[in-house]
This record gives sequence, C-alpha cells and structure tokens, in this order.
Amino acid sequence: MRWEKQTLEVAQPNTLPGLARMGNLIRSVRTPEFEGMVFHEVVAKSALNKVGPGSAVPFTWTINPYRGCSHACVYCFARPSHTYLELNSGQDFDSQIIVKTNIADVLRTELARPSWAREHVAFGTNTDPYQRAEGRYQLMPDMIAALAGSGTPFSILTKGSLLRRDLPVLKAAAASVPVDVALSIAIFDDDLQRSIEPGTPTTAARLATVTAAAQAGFNVAVFLMPVMPYLTDSADQLDSALQRVKDAGATSVAYSAMHLRPGVKEWFARWLNTHRPDLTQRYRRLYGDSSYAPKAYRRQLAARIKPLLQAHGLTSTLEDPNTGSMGSTPQASARASARDTNGEWRRVTLAPGHQRNEGTVVVTSQPTLF
Repeated sequence: MRWEKQTLEVAQPNTLPGLARMGNLIRSVRTPEFEGMVFHEVVAKSALNKVGPGSAVPFTWTINPYRGCSHACVYCFARPSHTYLELNSGQDFDSQIIVKTNIADVLRTELARPSWAREHVAFGTNTDPYQRAEGRYQLMPDMIAALAGSGTPFSILTKGSLLRRDLPVLKAAAASVPVDVALSIAIFDDDLQRSIEPGTPTTAARLATVTAAAQAGFNVAVFLMPVMPYLTDSADQLDSALQRVKDAGATSVAYSAMHLRPGVKEWFARWLNTHRPDLTQRYRRLYGDSSYAPKAYRRQLAARIKPLLQAHGLTSTLEDPNTGSMGSTPQASARASARDTNGEWRRVTLAPGHQRNEGTVVVTSQPTLF
C-alpha cells in the first residue's frame, strides 16, 4: 500500500508537548506498514552537530537524520535523548520517530558556508541512519552526495541492511573523499538477537551487508559492541563471532563492554529481570551504581578478545564506546592517545537531547536497578 494514501494525523500539543514547543512539526504519520509506530515529520533547523571540546571521539561533526529508533535495542545508549522531547526513553524511543525531512537541503546550505573546514562527519552516532524509516524517506543518498560534493570525509555506522541500497552512491562518493563504513553486529545467537534487538535485521542479513560493502571496495569494520557480560562474552562465543565476521569480509573489529547510562539501565534491567533473572545478581555486582563495567572485567575482556582478533587476522578499529562510532583513519590515528590501557576511548557521556553540541561532558549519578 502506498504511504501517501495512509491515515495522517497532525500531532496536538497534548500528544507531543516537546515537539509542539519547538514549533517545527509538520505532521505525524501512521501507516499499517509500520504498525504501532508514529513518524513525526519536522523541519530541521540545522544538520551538522559539533562535538564538544571535551570529547575524545575521533570526529568533529555528526549528523542524525532521525531521533528515536525502530531497531528497539534494549541496551541503546541514545534512549535518554528522547526525554528532551518529553517522551520516555523506553517504548516512545522505539515507536515515536522524529524525521528531519529537509535535512539534506539544510546540510547543503551549511556545507556551502565559507567557514566550513571540511572536517570529518559521522553518521550513526546517536540513532541509526538506516533504520526502517529510511526506506520511505530516503534522506541518506542526498546527504552522501552533498558531503562528497563539498569535499567532506564521512563515516557511517549502522545495523541496517538498507545500506546496501546506497552502495553505488557511497562508491561514487569514495572516489572524491574518504568514506568509512561499519556494521554494528553485537549478537550472533538468533534467539537472543530477536529478544534484545527486536527491530533490527538478522545477524545473517548484516553479515551479508558486510560482504556486499567489501565487494564494493570498502574496508568494512564490524562493531562487536556492546559485549554483554555472561550473555555474549565467552571465549567460544567471541571466537565464533569473529570467525563469521572474518568470513563475511570485514577487515577490522571494534569492541567494548556494555555500558548502561541512566535511562538505559532501567530499560535493560526490565529485560534482564524478565528474560534472564538468573543473571540479575551478577549484573548488580558488576554495575552497581556505575554506568560501566569494572576495569577488572574490561581488562579480562581485552585479554580474551585480543588474541582472537590476531588469530582471525582482524585489526582493532578505533572507536568511541559512548557513541559507537568511528572517524576517518587519519583523524582516528591522530587521536589514538585518547584511548585507555584497554584500547577503549576514555569515557565521555553525551548530554541527552543536545542538538548542536552532542559531545558535552556531563557527570550523572546512576541508580541501582538490578
């Protein structure tokens, strides 16, 4: 059924107070094709978000064409960003998707400014640019072309197999500027993947996307993150995952232990207490009042996975575990000193809801929920 023939509903102030206050809502769209979801089309005021000066991430600018994400990953670090719109970080984040319909036009305007220095731009730092809504709105091809046309290097991190649609335009862009491509694949058990990442393509589909991107000429990274304690972190699980990643054609892997920020920890705790209550006490001992697994656990994970990376001929990709993204190779290398002794970036927490300064460092208290 064609999208434009579906029921349209304009959001009222009492349904989306945050968006109503911002004054840039065009309409809200419901369609049987996406049962239980609402797409709120907005006019974007800006496209490029500058990373704050306190951040150690290997890129300077980000673009997020969508807010909220239909992938519905239980552990998603970006969930708290929805509270800025007076939506909750649980079900609302999964089902109330903000679509910046004019973002490509805004981006072209910003790239044309004399002050634009053509610094690296990262997609996929907050929510996935290739989530299901992209199949309808098709925002990415115009943005890719705009960046390449302006001489701006960029990277894409996604769980979406829809990336395959844009491989021709990405290949054309790579002829002009550095383009980095990465797939996020954290879970290699199908049942667990469907439970924790219910809206994502299957692991097999994402591995096939790695293969397609590699065959298109890209050095593809796989983000094996988060590694979830007692769920995906055994030596056998990691060895099997890395073998599949290597067989798919990836050249490098990024990994980090799961971290659980306020607004995420509550959601993950609900899943854990429902599906794996046998692990509740173990998670309480690991995370307690912290967002991060203890250093001792992270050292153990590094000691377990580094020999496996070497055995499978995979290099380690520079990554930021807070955003799950990477920068272009030259910029990442220049900032490699920011990593800690476990090979991870120093911890930088993004302030929920920030649009123009997504790298703002904030200190938060974390409730014990397990």
